[in-house]
Amino acid sequence: MIDWARVAELREEIGAEDFGEIVDLFLTEVDGAIDLLAENAGNREIVAEQMHFLKGASLNLGFSALAGLCRDGEKAAMSGNPDLVTADALRETFAAARGVFERDFPQRFAA
Repeated sequence: MIDWARVAELREEIGAEDFGEIVDLFLTEVDGAIDLLAENAGNREIVAEQMHFLKGASLNLGFSALAGLCRDGEKAAMSGNPDLVTADALRETFAAARGVFERDFPQRFAA
């Protein structure tokens, strides 16, 4: 669900001090993108665009399960089936991944 090696790599790249800001921005942007998807369900172009954005952002922060779901949604939208992966499915996966991240991050990266 979480690629902890990627999390560690990103934290190392940007520094522990700035990492929290990146996480907060990611969480806010994911919520906004999922809301946009829900508002535009069935719109092939917007769904593909938002799935692509979410896939990249999720991969960058190590949310691998969410990235995989977004990859599937992007491919489906580009193939003419923008409703295959729903905003509700993304919300569920994101909520589960976020819960794991918030629970396990402090233990994995304790000072």
